[in-house]
Amino acid sequence: MARGPKKTIEEKITAKQELISALLTRIESEKKELEALYEEKRIKDLGTVNDLIEEAGLSPEEAAEALQQYLDSRMANAS
Repeated sequence: MARGPKKTIEEKITAKQELISALLTRIESEKKELEALYEEKRIKDLGTVNDLIEEAGLSPEEAAEALQQYLDSRMANAS
């Protein structure tokens, strides 16, 4: 079976450069999609926390203060 003319080294180099360029473009696209997923998760997580704060009848400031007190107490107990 004939395969056709053999590629020159220059054609092979060009083909590899084009492949690398396409892969880099794909990587950038995948990175953007991953960042969008992280942002979607962050918003969902914040919504969950917001729901909990509202159910407890706290203001965001009160919730932040309570959390800070908890963290301070936890750090004191860890020492």
